Amino acid sequence: MSLKAYIIAGEASGDLHASNLAKALKKESDIKLRGWGGDLMTNAGVEVVKHYRELAFMGFIEVIMNLRIILRNIKICKADILNYKPDFLVLVDYPGFNLRIAEWANERGIKVYYYISPQVWAWKKKRVIKIKKVVDEMFVILPFEKDWYANYNFNAQYVGHPLLDVIKNDDLSPNAANRFRQSHNLDQRPIIAVLPGSRKQEINTMLPIMLAALKDEQNYQVVIAGAPSQIEATYAP
Repeated sequence: MSLKAYIIAGEASGDLHASNLAKALKKESDIKLRGWGGDLMTNAGVEVVKHYRELAFMGFIEVIMNLRIILRNIKICKADILNYKPDFLVLVDYPGFNLRIAEWANERGIKVYYYISPQVWAWKKKRVIKIKKVVDEMFVILPFEKDWYANYNFNAQYVGHPLLDVIKNDDLSPNAANRFRQSHNLDQRPIIAVLPGSRKQEINTMLPIMLAALKDEQNYQVVIAGAPSQIEATYAP
Protein backbone atom coordinates (compact mmCIF):
# COMPACT_ATOMS: atom_id res chain seq x y z
CA MET A 1 0.00 0.00 0.00
CA SER A 2 1.50 3.33 -1.10
CA LEU A 3 1.81 6.42 1.07
CA LYS A 4 -0.20 9.55 0.35
CA ALA A 5 1.14 13.06 0.89
CA TYR A 6 -0.44 16.46 0.43
CA ILE A 7 1.96 19.29 -0.53
CA ILE A 8 1.14 23.01 -0.39
CA ALA A 9 3.30 25.65 -2.10
CA GLY A 10 1.93 29.15 -2.62
CA GLU A 11 4.42 30.86 -4.93
CA ALA A 12 6.95 30.30 -7.71
CA SER A 13 9.94 29.50 -5.49
CA GLY A 14 7.86 27.06 -3.46
CA ASP A 15 6.70 25.37 -6.65
CA LEU A 16 10.34 24.92 -7.72
CA HIS A 17 11.53 23.50 -4.42
CA ALA A 18 8.43 21.36 -3.89
CA SER A 19 8.82 19.88 -7.37
CA ASN A 20 12.35 18.71 -6.59
CA LEU A 21 11.19 17.36 -3.24
CA ALA A 22 8.41 15.47 -5.04
CA LYS A 23 10.92 13.90 -7.44
CA ALA A 24 13.06 12.79 -4.50
CA LEU A 25 10.08 11.35 -2.63
CA LYS A 26 8.95 9.40 -5.68
CA LYS A 27 12.46 8.07 -6.19
CA GLU A 28 12.72 6.86 -2.59
CA SER A 29 9.25 5.41 -2.02
CA ASP A 30 5.92 4.33 -3.47
CA ILE A 31 3.98 7.52 -2.84
CA LYS A 32 1.02 9.42 -4.25
CA LEU A 33 1.22 13.21 -4.19
CA ARG A 34 -1.55 15.77 -4.35
CA GLY A 35 -1.62 19.43 -3.43
CA TRP A 36 -1.52 23.09 -4.32
CA GLY A 37 1.33 24.49 -6.40
CA GLY A 38 2.34 25.10 -9.98
CA ASP A 39 3.47 23.67 -13.28
CA LEU A 40 6.78 22.34 -11.98
CA MET A 41 5.01 20.31 -9.31
CA THR A 42 2.61 18.97 -11.94
CA ASN A 43 5.55 17.93 -14.12
CA ALA A 44 7.09 16.21 -11.08
CA GLY A 45 4.04 14.00 -10.65
CA VAL A 46 1.99 15.97 -8.14
CA GLU A 47 -1.75 16.15 -8.77
CA VAL A 48 -2.12 19.93 -8.45
CA VAL A 49 -5.69 20.93 -7.64
CA LYS A 50 -5.14 24.70 -7.39
CA HIS A 51 -2.43 26.82 -9.01
CA TYR A 52 -0.41 29.25 -6.91
CA ARG A 53 -1.35 32.06 -9.33
CA GLU A 54 -4.70 32.12 -7.52
CA LEU A 55 -3.02 32.46 -4.11
CA ALA A 56 -0.52 35.29 -4.60
CA PHE A 57 -1.88 38.03 -2.34
CA MET A 58 0.52 40.22 -0.40
CA GLY A 59 0.40 43.40 1.63
CA PHE A 60 -2.23 44.47 4.15
CA ILE A 61 -4.55 46.23 1.67
CA GLU A 62 -4.50 43.43 -0.92
CA VAL A 63 -5.16 40.80 1.75
CA ILE A 64 -8.10 42.78 3.13
CA MET A 65 -9.53 43.31 -0.37
CA ASN A 66 -9.29 39.60 -1.11
CA LEU A 67 -10.08 38.26 2.35
CA ARG A 68 -13.22 36.47 1.18
CA ILE A 69 -11.24 34.65 -1.53
CA ILE A 70 -8.46 33.75 0.91
CA LEU A 71 -10.88 32.33 3.48
CA ARG A 72 -12.69 30.40 0.75
CA ASN A 73 -9.37 28.97 -0.45
CA ILE A 74 -8.54 27.81 3.08
CA LYS A 75 -11.96 26.15 3.34
CA ILE A 76 -11.52 24.45 -0.05
CA CYS A 77 -8.04 23.25 0.92
CA LYS A 78 -9.21 21.76 4.22
CA ALA A 79 -12.08 19.94 2.48
CA ASP A 80 -9.74 18.54 -0.16
CA ILE A 81 -7.29 17.30 2.48
CA LEU A 82 -10.07 15.55 4.38
CA ASN A 83 -11.33 13.95 1.18
CA TYR A 84 -7.83 12.85 0.13
CA LYS A 85 -6.93 11.43 3.59
CA PRO A 86 -3.14 11.89 3.32
CA ASP A 87 -0.67 10.16 5.61
CA PHE A 88 1.05 13.52 6.13
CA LEU A 89 1.23 17.12 4.92
CA VAL A 90 4.30 18.85 3.49
CA LEU A 91 4.00 22.63 3.81
CA VAL A 92 6.47 24.72 1.82
CA ASP A 93 7.15 28.22 3.21
CA TYR A 94 4.06 30.46 2.53
CA PRO A 95 3.35 30.94 6.27
CA GLY A 96 0.22 33.11 6.17
CA PHE A 97 -1.70 30.23 4.59
CA ASN A 98 0.30 27.20 5.65
CA LEU A 99 0.43 27.87 9.37
CA ARG A 100 -3.38 28.03 9.42
CA ILE A 101 -3.51 24.68 7.64
CA ALA A 102 -0.89 23.27 10.03
CA GLU A 103 -2.91 24.28 13.08
CA TRP A 104 -6.07 22.77 11.64
CA ALA A 105 -4.30 19.55 10.59
CA ASN A 106 -2.63 19.17 13.99
CA GLU A 107 -6.03 19.29 15.68
CA ARG A 108 -7.11 16.38 13.49
CA GLY A 109 -4.04 14.26 14.11
CA ILE A 110 -2.57 14.72 10.63
CA LYS A 111 1.23 14.70 10.69
CA VAL A 112 2.72 18.02 9.53
CA TYR A 113 6.17 18.44 7.99
CA TYR A 114 7.30 21.98 7.19
CA TYR A 115 9.91 22.39 4.44
CA ILE A 116 11.63 25.80 4.23
CA SER A 117 10.91 27.70 7.40
CA PRO A 118 9.06 30.99 7.49
CA GLN A 119 11.56 33.75 8.29
CA VAL A 120 10.44 33.92 11.90
CA TRP A 121 13.97 34.89 12.92
CA ALA A 122 13.56 38.14 10.96
CA TRP A 123 10.01 39.13 11.82
CA LYS A 124 6.96 37.85 13.71
CA LYS A 125 9.13 35.83 16.09
CA LYS A 126 6.06 34.93 18.12
CA ARG A 127 5.12 32.55 15.30
CA VAL A 128 7.65 30.09 16.71
CA ILE A 129 5.22 29.42 19.57
CA LYS A 130 2.58 28.23 17.11
CA ILE A 131 5.15 26.33 15.04
CA LYS A 132 6.22 24.34 18.11
CA LYS A 133 2.62 23.40 18.79
CA VAL A 134 1.42 22.46 15.30
CA VAL A 135 4.47 21.32 13.26
CA ASP A 136 5.80 17.80 13.82
CA GLU A 137 9.10 18.42 12.08
CA MET A 138 10.73 21.50 10.54
CA PHE A 139 13.28 21.21 7.72
CA VAL A 140 15.37 24.37 7.36
CA ILE A 141 17.60 25.46 4.47
CA LEU A 142 19.90 28.00 6.18
CA PRO A 143 22.52 26.70 8.64
CA PHE A 144 21.83 29.24 11.41
CA GLU A 145 18.12 28.40 11.48
CA LYS A 146 18.75 25.09 13.23
CA ASP A 147 20.48 26.86 16.13
CA TRP A 148 17.87 29.61 16.15
CA TYR A 149 15.08 27.08 16.66
CA ALA A 150 17.17 25.28 19.29
CA ASN A 151 17.07 28.47 21.36
CA TYR A 152 13.32 27.89 21.55
CA ASN A 153 13.71 24.19 22.39
CA PHE A 154 12.57 23.07 18.94
CA ASN A 155 14.66 20.56 17.01
CA ALA A 156 14.76 21.65 13.37
CA GLN A 157 16.58 19.59 10.74
CA TYR A 158 19.06 21.41 8.47
CA VAL A 159 18.84 19.92 4.95
CA GLY A 160 20.82 22.41 2.86
CA HIS A 161 19.62 25.00 0.38
CA PRO A 162 17.53 23.50 -2.45
CA LEU A 163 18.97 25.90 -5.04
CA LEU A 164 22.19 23.89 -4.84
CA ASP A 165 20.24 21.01 -6.39
CA VAL A 166 18.88 23.27 -9.14
CA ILE A 167 22.15 24.85 -10.25
CA LYS A 168 24.08 22.52 -12.55
CA ASN A 169 27.85 22.42 -12.42
CA ASP A 170 27.85 23.60 -16.01
CA ASP A 171 26.07 26.80 -14.93
CA LEU A 172 29.13 27.69 -12.85
CA SER A 173 31.70 27.13 -15.59
CA PRO A 174 33.75 30.04 -17.01
CA ASN A 175 31.82 29.83 -20.30
CA ALA A 176 28.37 30.04 -18.68
CA ALA A 177 28.31 33.87 -18.69
CA ASN A 178 29.29 34.01 -22.36
CA ARG A 179 26.59 31.49 -23.29
CA PHE A 180 24.05 33.59 -21.38
CA ARG A 181 25.15 36.74 -23.21
CA GLN A 182 24.94 35.05 -26.60
CA SER A 183 21.52 33.53 -25.99
CA HIS A 184 20.09 36.92 -24.95
CA ASN A 185 21.95 39.11 -27.47
CA LEU A 186 23.97 40.92 -24.81
CA ASP A 187 27.39 42.53 -25.19
CA GLN A 188 30.40 42.15 -22.93
CA ARG A 189 29.56 44.86 -20.39
CA PRO A 190 28.93 43.64 -16.82
CA ILE A 191 25.34 42.63 -16.04
CA ILE A 192 23.07 43.88 -13.28
CA ALA A 193 20.24 41.46 -12.54
CA VAL A 194 16.93 42.99 -11.43
CA LEU A 195 14.84 40.62 -9.30
CA PRO A 196 11.43 42.20 -8.64
CA GLY A 197 9.74 39.06 -7.30
CA SER A 198 7.16 36.61 -8.61
CA ARG A 199 3.86 38.22 -7.58
CA LYS A 200 2.20 40.78 -9.83
CA GLN A 201 1.85 43.33 -7.04
CA GLU A 202 5.54 42.97 -6.16
CA ILE A 203 6.52 43.51 -9.78
CA ASN A 204 4.20 46.50 -10.28
CA THR A 205 5.52 48.12 -7.10
CA MET A 206 9.22 47.28 -7.15
CA LEU A 207 10.22 47.12 -10.81
CA PRO A 208 9.64 50.83 -11.64
CA ILE A 209 11.71 51.83 -8.59
CA MET A 210 14.52 49.45 -9.51
CA LEU A 211 14.63 50.57 -13.14
CA ALA A 212 14.47 54.26 -12.17
CA ALA A 213 17.56 53.75 -10.05
CA LEU A 214 19.39 52.31 -13.05
CA LYS A 215 18.08 54.53 -15.86
CA ASP A 216 21.32 56.53 -16.27
CA GLU A 217 23.64 53.57 -15.92
CA GLN A 218 25.60 53.19 -19.15
CA ASN A 219 28.46 50.96 -17.99
CA TYR A 220 26.27 47.95 -17.23
CA GLN A 221 23.51 45.94 -18.89
CA VAL A 222 20.28 45.54 -16.96
CA VAL A 223 18.55 42.16 -17.13
CA ILE A 224 15.14 41.54 -15.56
CA ALA A 225 14.54 38.06 -14.16
CA GLY A 226 10.97 37.18 -15.15
CA ALA A 227 8.97 34.87 -12.93
CA PRO A 228 7.50 31.72 -14.52
CA SER A 229 4.11 32.62 -13.06
CA GLN A 230 3.92 35.87 -15.05
CA ILE A 231 3.41 36.53 -18.73
CA GLU A 232 5.77 38.82 -20.64
CA ALA A 233 3.10 41.54 -20.81
CA THR A 234 3.44 42.01 -17.05
CA TYR A 235 6.90 43.47 -17.62
CA ALA A 236 6.22 45.42 -20.83
CA PRO A 237 5.23 48.78 -19.24
